[in-house]
Amino acid sequence: MPLYNRRPELPLPAAPAPLGLAELLGRVRQALHQQLADDYWVVAEVSDLTLPRFAGSHCYLTLTEQATDYRGQPVKAQARATLWSQRYQQLAPAFERATGQPLRPGLKLLLRVQVRFHEQYGLSLDVVALDSSYTVGELALLRLKTLRQLEAKGLLVRQQALTLALAPQRLAVISSPTAAGFQDFVQQLREAPYDFALTLFPATMQGDEAPASIRAALDGVRARRGQFDAVVLIRGGGSRTDLLAFDEYGLAAAVGAFPLPVLTGIGHERDEAVVDLTAHRALKTPTAVAAFLVDRLARLEAAILGLGEQVVATARRQLGQRHARLDQLGGRGRHAAQRQLDTAQDALRARMRQAALAPREQLRALGQGLLRFRHQLPKAARRTLVREQRGLRQRGRLLLRRFSRHHQRRREALLRRRYQLQLALERTLHRQELRLYQLTVNKEQLTVGRHQAKPNQ
Repeated sequence: MPLYNRRPELPLPAAPAPLGLAELLGRVRQALHQQLADDYWVVAEVSDLTLPRFAGSHCYLTLTEQATDYRGQPVKAQARATLWSQRYQQLAPAFERATGQPLRPGLKLLLRVQVRFHEQYGLSLDVVALDSSYTVGELALLRLKTLRQLEAKGLLVRQQALTLALAPQRLAVISSPTAAGFQDFVQQLREAPYDFALTLFPATMQGDEAPASIRAALDGVRARRGQFDAVVLIRGGGSRTDLLAFDEYGLAAAVGAFPLPVLTGIGHERDEAVVDLTAHRALKTPTAVAAFLVDRLARLEAAILGLGEQVVATARRQLGQRHARLDQLGGRGRHAAQRQLDTAQDALRARMRQAALAPREQLRALGQGLLRFRHQLPKAARRTLVREQRGLRQRGRLLLRRFSRHHQRRREALLRRRYQLQLALERTLHRQELRLYQLTVNKEQLTVGRHQAKPNQ
């Protein structure tokens, strides 16, 4: 018999039965469905995009965001998203009409999404709405940033300090050789009565490669800049998406810093491209550039012809005066003998002629002075009118820039406030989720403690 009674060993609690992967993921899907709202507005950047390949297919996106976790450590958030076929046909065209460009990688979007979890495909987001005004604001901020950088370096006004030749006929043309706008430009110059020497520097005028291609063409012109009077950068009409290349900072800076005057004829009717603002002269279309060049030569020709007519009139007037003088001397020679015989009569006639010539010469001199003044007065009036018009345009552009800066500052303030509110809301939701999770953990620990206490009893 043992010396003491041994406590009977209690059986260990049975381990919970293992779960199948499908059942575990099903519980995850059910928990997400119970805890999350129906949809959320989310700000994210499109890092990858797969467009529908045929009618009825869907659009797939990869959304990313550089953020920080609750410990302040940098983290890259990423999620798959889907634009189902019917929603894509509604949202994509409306987004392109509002922003001027299609959905593409690199855009920052404000989306309304629904969180979905599938046992086979994992977590994903269904896109149900797009706020195009958010993307428009982002593009406007990027354009404003580009303009500020150009203004800080003085590239918005550097081209204006260059002097365009009175007769720019040696032209370096940057365009696509197959573009209709280039063909129209060449055809209109050929129909003009003046001779233009065109040298084409081909470049890609659309797409992501366009800025680098145009800068390469400018480098080619720079190496031969002594052979040209000006550079013509032309492109036919297109949508706002096609013209985004001409808002690129590097291209606008290259145009603004170019040593020759740059004339742009980019086919657009509404907004000015940033390249237009840094160029020496911006015209709406390639044919408008051709018309400007032809009109400039026509004005120069008219001015030269006017000066030639003045030279001819002056020569004729002086020739008439010389003929009158010769006739006068001849008359004096023929009447010399008679003047010697009749001194008194000759003296009297001489005095009468002198008395008559003096007022006539004075009248002639006054008439010439009035004629010169009449020719000079319209030119002075035109110069004064041009100066006043230039001053009015400069003041108009200054007022427009000030209004644009004021509008952008107000819009930036509103965007920052909305972002702060969204951030505060997300932090509040995060704290509530952490609190709910803590309560759930405490409840489970309490339940386990009770189960453990019962066998001890």
